[in-house]
Amino acid sequence: MAAVPLAPPAAPPVRGASALPWTAGPVVAFALVQLAVVVPGSSLGWDEIVYVSQVQPGTPAAFFSAPRARGISYLAAPVAALTTSTTALRVWLALLSSGALFLALRVWRRLLPPPVLGCAGLLFAGLWVTIYYGPRAMPNLWCALGALAAAGWLLRAERPGGGGRAAAVCAGGAVAFVTVMRPVDGVWLALPLTGAALLTAGLRRPLLWAAPSVGVLAGAVPWVVEAYTSYGGLAARLGRASEIQGGIGAHFAVDDHARSLVGVTLCRPCDAAWTHPWTAAWWLVLPLLVVAGTVAARRAGRGRTAAVAAAGVCLALPYLFTVDYAAPRFLLPAYALLAVPVAECVAAAFGVVRDRARTAGRRRAAYGVLAGVIVLHAAVQAAVLLRVSERSRDRHRELAAAAAALHRLDVRRPCVLSGDEAIPLAYYTGCASRQVGGHDGSTTADALASLGRRMPVAVITAAGAARAPEYARAWPAYVLPGGYTARVAPRG
Repeated sequence: MAAVPLAPPAAPPVRGASALPWTAGPVVAFALVQLAVVVPGSSLGWDEIVYVSQVQPGTPAAFFSAPRARGISYLAAPVAALTTSTTALRVWLALLSSGALFLALRVWRRLLPPPVLGCAGLLFAGLWVTIYYGPRAMPNLWCALGALAAAGWLLRAERPGGGGRAAAVCAGGAVAFVTVMRPVDGVWLALPLTGAALLTAGLRRPLLWAAPSVGVLAGAVPWVVEAYTSYGGLAARLGRASEIQGGIGAHFAVDDHARSLVGVTLCRPCDAAWTHPWTAAWWLVLPLLVVAGTVAARRAGRGRTAAVAAAGVCLALPYLFTVDYAAPRFLLPAYALLAVPVAECVAAAFGVVRDRARTAGRRRAAYGVLAGVIVLHAAVQAAVLLRVSERSRDRHRELAAAAAALHRLDVRRPCVLSGDEAIPLAYYTGCASRQVGGHDGSTTADALASLGRRMPVAVITAAGAARAPEYARAWPAYVLPGGYTARVAPRG
């Protein structure tokens, strides 16, 4: 009986030299836009402060809740250990993420024609959420880059001359990197990659299909060890993580993610009016583009490559259907992989125009329409990016002014803040943050009041918030910039 091929014949490998300009172009643009638009004057967000404070000498470490992993703290450490400058940290992460994008795209240079590779890089790097989180100390973009590299290495490991065992080990290493950054993303990345390897090679090449699973286990070791040393065991940490995230279960958050693309970095609860639905137009047609691109790639002999990339939709499933809130950054790993079949779709569309337009005039008109759609998409991304970046600068000015007001009230290091916005205000003021109950509960009301007799302690309430906690209502109250109210514990 004749052997049945497991996959279409591989396209001829693309030489690295010819692919270099197509790879470097999107990366250079990615770096320049980050440095010009996102970095200047931006503030550190709540989550960023938690991660950075773990590795910044002289900065009190913020409460590290159960769902978090320390991977992004390791990436921020080389600069955070030397300076408290937000700009220096931003520049470091912008350059680091740009270099990582270049390396991840280079993994694919033997799998895709240079124009398709360059288009995939540009599509992913051109999203506002990709650019915005490039210089930020958040793990999601790094999960995306690791996922892109892992899928590329696995595809190369399957091919003769693609690296074999070394490529499989690199795939497992990339999965481990993703797991160190965000364990849930590592698990959801390993599932489709393991399935794809089993479909191709069955059990005949154990290194190929075992690499993603081994990568998850290796990457999860620090998180699991910390579960037993700090959270009462793995089951206790998983339970607490689910509780903090609103209860992991059956939740439909597709509409929340569509709403968040207007520039809402955290949609929780996602009950605001959807004022600019056009910002999600590209997102709503994304499934159609992925299917069309996969079909086009199959006709070009790259169906296997596009199908494995399209399996990146698995990385979106837990955020679309198990978490009851949304943040655009959650879907970055899925976007990184889905950019490959979408790029195949774009390349195929230009190819159809080239081959079927009967006259030069029609060809130019069709090219103009396609280019116009791409430019319109880029304009939408730019508009949202500018708005979100300006909001970050406003936030920086607000926190700096509130911190200066607290200093004038003699709330200076060593000091403790609690209440609303305690983590960001404590970071800007130089204080420690402690909460009485809630997700970050780490002290009691009596302990906080007792601490206030020895050092400055203030409880912060935001504008429009509920009344101050009972134990602090008798403390002197002061209005801070940004609508905050600080109740400072009496000394002595």
